[in-house]
Amino acid sequence: MVRVEYVLDSWKAVRQDTANAVDDFPAADFDFRPAPDTMTFGEAARHILDASDGLTGLLLAGEDNFATPDFRDKMKPHMRKLAGDCGAPELAAALRESVEQRTAALGAQPAGFWDHYIVRFDGQRVTRLEMVQMIKEHEMTHRAHLFLCLRMKGIVPATTRRRLAKQAGK
Repeated sequence: MVRVEYVLDSWKAVRQDTANAVDDFPAADFDFRPAPDTMTFGEAARHILDASDGLTGLLLAGEDNFATPDFRDKMKPHMRKLAGDCGAPELAAALRESVEQRTAALGAQPAGFWDHYIVRFDGQRVTRLEMVQMIKEHEMTHRAHLFLCLRMKGIVPATTRRRLAKQAGK
């Protein structure tokens, strides 16, 4: 059995590394695109914020069918009011604030909340806990994009820096 606290704490750790990537990336290069037809660094970081706010907002609002044609419109009221051209410090702060607020709100839900089934946007039936796990996995996918951009700019991601520091301290 997967515990709610584990999923929420794990997501907070993932988000910290996402926010660190935003802090570490040169703000002047937020329009950097690693390949044609991919999101820029800034677009990917903002997508992580908007998607997680929108999806968790819908969960907390009691939405149980994400497979409707208007589900993206339903997400919008749950997204942060952050300027599209905001700077790196504002985006990193919003990423940190978002995960703290959402994990606190999710963590305050009664046990029965988590067992309730919803229909995901791809039509798959999952529990709310499984949906939060999917939101975290979605973030990890896009965080990998951010890490690729960091590497292409010669910047070592925080996850690798921690591992190297731990190895050096042996």
